Amino acid sequence: MHVDRSILKSARRVVVKIGSRVLVQRTGRPDTRRMKELVRQVAQLRKEGREVIVVSSGAIGAGMEALGMKKRPTSVPDLQMAAAVGQSRLMATYDALFGAYGITIGQVLLTHADLNHRVRHLNARNTMLNLLEHAIVPIVNENDVVASEEIKFGDNDLLASLVSIMMEADALILLTTVDGFRLPAGTGRTKRASVLEGVDAKTLAHAVGKGSELSTGGMASKLQSAGMALSTGIPVVIANGRTDAIILDVTAGRDVGTFIHPAHLKSAGGIPMRKRWIAFFHKTRGAVTVDDGAVSALTEKGRSLLAAGIREVSGEFGEGHVVEVKAPDGRVIARGLSNYSSADIRVIKGHKTSEIQGLLGACDDEEVIHRDNLVVL
Repeated sequence: MHVDRSILKSARRVVVKIGSRVLVQRTGRPDTRRMKELVRQVAQLRKEGREVIVVSSGAIGAGMEALGMKKRPTSVPDLQMAAAVGQSRLMATYDALFGAYGITIGQVLLTHADLNHRVRHLNARNTMLNLLEHAIVPIVNENDVVASEEIKFGDNDLLASLVSIMMEADALILLTTVDGFRLPAGTGRTKRASVLEGVDAKTLAHAVGKGSELSTGGMASKLQSAGMALSTGIPVVIANGRTDAIILDVTAGRDVGTFIHPAHLKSAGGIPMRKRWIAFFHKTRGAVTVDDGAVSALTEKGRSLLAAGIREVSGEFGEGHVVEVKAPDGRVIARGLSNYSSADIRVIKGHKTSEIQGLLGACDDEEVIHRDNLVVL
């Protein structure tokens, strides 16, 4: 199926995520030749007048090489130690390579806690905007030295998606060591999917690859992260970072990698920044399942979520936490900031607003989730 990739040609702000296996050899030693080729391409994009944000893995791998580790550590303290040793080496290599093109780089280390805290989120965004305005290339990585939970469960695919949403990027390129998402082609063979129209459960079921000793991601992770970016209108390409000129081929609109097209979705500008912060930069603490009437009120009429429309509550959460809103069939239709704890919602669910005070002794908020704090997905 032919799909016009011209949207990639016109992308002015591009986020490029470079995975560990692209940057690091099997031994854990950084692949300087590959890094040099990737930097050359980023420099060319800068020459074309584009802004580029690089989300780079490789700190733990570089630390492993420096410390003589043969395998990726499994304990959090050892992972943090490798990251602490490797991050400076990784940045020193980038600094030298970009310096050859007269380009200054800026290190940006982030955790999920930075992105879901409103003030720190805005500070991170403003810092990167200022770097871009001064023709500096931000090199972003997860702050593995302090982010123990992220080391165990997170990966830079998710970070790249969140950065692209936060920075309102025009395109997200996820570089890995395969030529894109692959579909079964019979007799045990697979073929590259040139185009995907969104990411659904069927697509995820075909995803293979669980990462390696040097990385935490896999194809499923990339597809899930791509789905987040797509939901704000950002096109995504998954491509082989070990192929020469791959970034330039992607941004030239050539048929390389897998192009995941958000044509059926509104642009990122359709979701206000604050609502994007609510929708994507928090780990949800629980969920409420609502009836069909509430689904219609939320998705079609732009209403707030009232207690009367809630049928079930799952998880434990407090006031102000982000929760998912699910339709009767289990689909997540929205996310929002809850005005009530899970314990209180279990008491008031299915009841009219006028009954809340009698049930709880007080009614501080008429809405369980106010429409200003609700994002329909």
